[in-house]
Amino acid sequence: MAILIFFAIHWYGSLFFQTFFLHRYAAHRAFTMSKGWEKVFFVLTFIFQGSNYLSAYAYGVMHRMHHAFADTEEDPHSPKYSTGIFDMMWKTYTFYNAIRTRKVEVDAKFTVNVPDWKSFDDFASQRWVRIAWGTLYSLFYIAFAPSWIWFLLLPFHFLMSPIHGAIINWFAHKIGYITFKVKDTSRNLMPVDIFMMGEGFHNNHHTHGNRANFAYKWYEIDPTYQVIKLFNLIGIIQLPKKKATNTVFLKTKEVVNA
Repeated sequence: MAILIFFAIHWYGSLFFQTFFLHRYAAHRAFTMSKGWEKVFFVLTFIFQGSNYLSAYAYGVMHRMHHAFADTEEDPHSPKYSTGIFDMMWKTYTFYNAIRTRKVEVDAKFTVNVPDWKSFDDFASQRWVRIAWGTLYSLFYIAFAPSWIWFLLLPFHFLMSPIHGAIINWFAHKIGYITFKVKDTSRNLMPVDIFMMGEGFHNNHHTHGNRANFAYKWYEIDPTYQVIKLFNLIGIIQLPKKKATNTVFLKTKEVVNA
């Protein structure tokens, strides 16, 4: 039971901060928050993602490019230009790392208002830090796993964030239903997205990029948006009071008033 609870906490904790902080905030600015809260969410992302920590800056920039160039040769992670899911994951990692370490020149329009705490990212992304997190996961399994078979879950902990990304960037471009006709291959994976915290509404998201709620039809439920509404209510974040036009990266190569 302890192993299942730990796995669920890591899966949903990592996924929540990826979709809430890295995706909806860093990449799309679907809501705003103070610089103080921004720093808090940097740290919380590190704690919950652990060995899979993703830089808000690199994620935000890369994801904006994904929207601007979706399913073209310039897309950082399109299934159309990969030989398989692992090839796509490796290409994604290579490009992400080049952005994080500033080894690739990025058009300034993709970096506007993207949160950037480079010193923290450099620390959290060091190999020894990732190994330390992995060691803690392994020690927990040694202490609580009732049999060796449970250790087969450890690779999922080590690769949690890449797995989350691959599920959406691969499968949500291949299976599911289409609500909006767009120029790319994005699809919605399921009507009630309890496994991917709303990320599975990929076709909806590619149509309304800076919308905080990824669900669109009456029967679709986006769990992360329910938390976003609570955060807005208690003042941690601020949702826009009218239709926003900031940071739209859809069907255009230009950033609109980011």
